[in-house]
Amino acid sequence: MEKKVLHILACLGIVALLAAGARAAVTVSSEATAVNRLVVHADQGKDTISPEIYGHFAEHLGRCVYEGFWVGEDSPIPNVRGIRTDVVEALKRLDIPALRWPGGCFADEYHWKEGIGPRDQRPSMVNTHWGMVKETNAFGTHEFLDLCEQLGCEAYIAGNVGSGTIEEMQDWVEYMTFDGDSEMANLRRRNGREKPWRVKYFGVGNENWGCGGNMTPEYYADLYKCYQTYVRSYSGNAVVKVACGPSSDDYRWLTTVLERAAHHMDAISLHHYVRASGNWTDKGSATQFDEGEWFVLMKNTLTIYDLLKKSTEIMDRFDRRGRIGLFVDEWGTWWDAEPGTNPAFLYQQNTMRDAVSAGIFLNAFNEHCDRVRMGNIAQTNNVLQAMILTDGPRMIVTPTYHVFEMYKVHQGATYLPSDLTCRGYRRGNQELPSLIASASRAKSGAIHITVCNLDAQKPAEFVCELQGAQAGRVSGRVLTAQTMNAHNTFGEPEAVKPVELNGLTVQNGAIRGTLPARSVSVLTVQ
Repeated sequence: MEKKVLHILACLGIVALLAAGARAAVTVSSEATAVNRLVVHADQGKDTISPEIYGHFAEHLGRCVYEGFWVGEDSPIPNVRGIRTDVVEALKRLDIPALRWPGGCFADEYHWKEGIGPRDQRPSMVNTHWGMVKETNAFGTHEFLDLCEQLGCEAYIAGNVGSGTIEEMQDWVEYMTFDGDSEMANLRRRNGREKPWRVKYFGVGNENWGCGGNMTPEYYADLYKCYQTYVRSYSGNAVVKVACGPSSDDYRWLTTVLERAAHHMDAISLHHYVRASGNWTDKGSATQFDEGEWFVLMKNTLTIYDLLKKSTEIMDRFDRRGRIGLFVDEWGTWWDAEPGTNPAFLYQQNTMRDAVSAGIFLNAFNEHCDRVRMGNIAQTNNVLQAMILTDGPRMIVTPTYHVFEMYKVHQGATYLPSDLTCRGYRRGNQELPSLIASASRAKSGAIHITVCNLDAQKPAEFVCELQGAQAGRVSGRVLTAQTMNAHNTFGEPEAVKPVELNGLTVQNGAIRGTLPARSVSVLTVQ
């Protein structure tokens, strides 16, 4: 008996996968003989998948910035002006489009003038949010924007509303972007940078409902309107102003801020973290878990679909033309810190479970690319669902890194709606779709399809049909492993990595193949 996922997941209290506007539909069949069938509407694409959906986030937290990016110019670790070369090269392989900095919670206690000028003269501060450790301010505005130039990515700066002043924020934007004769521009020149930088994205506060000041939405919206007035576009640098949006499904915050300030913003943020438990004090181990915990994470990750659908509906009430972008500028899995590490540094390992979760998130962002115009996974190095882990001079990439590398084919491509019928993935009396997919057409004409097999145990035979296009040849890559908790270590840095997806064929115009259990795949159709 077939059931719409919309009905199944509503009964479970999770998420509807049938988006407003019928951009994509998923049907789950509980029949053992059901065929997994994906129909891609290659003749219906109209929205572009913003490259910034595949963005990243670097906070002054644990070893994300210090050791992750910054080692200093005198370090034996190869670096360019203090920024480690191996990390930069690894991120460039992802075509990294944007990097958010300096936080996070840290942003609303960061005073940028303490992080400029000669490093040996910069005052230190206490990082009160993340372990009460000393922050030397060795990595500041010049270093961050140098990093962005080395990466070839857009800069996304989070400004201080919680403990900063309007004048401080105004001065920062002028310091970075003004090309004329002014106190701030001349200060920048004295500190070694003649020409201004390009700073495309500027966040006016971060999590101001919590660590950014514990504000009400009414109070923040009024503050936002005031602060953003002085975030100006200097010297041809057009700033995209980002308002602080809600945590997950706090729709009252989203509604109130939009109602009061929609005309003054270019984008609004959304933060959404997932885990396999119901509380924040016991989030569970990143590597020691059973299939029950795997299933719960898949279920919780799927909530992103309903969250994006409802957030978009609210935004449509205040912005009918779709001018305002939704920036999911913090997202990912959150586990207990690895045993033996500082719990305030949020260092966690990264397994196939995290990789499949990331694939689901990214497929959802693709589907909602008419509103979702940026995403920033938390975080880039050594913190939460990291791309990269370092240990002194050693560096490895994680399974989630490989998902981003596989999915980069969607950046700047045209989103293609699709219809998916798939077997259910059941545990007890709960059922999820076993497959989640999205598709796009590149400028070259190639069609790329990314598919996650959520089922931890069963492979999925599938058929893929293209409407409005003819499949000539197909190739594929797959990320999978023998166990659910497989992960890369410094001893085995390539335990989990993509390999060729064998067995793909084109028969009578339809693509056929098998997706391994617990996998993320990308198909390229010419």
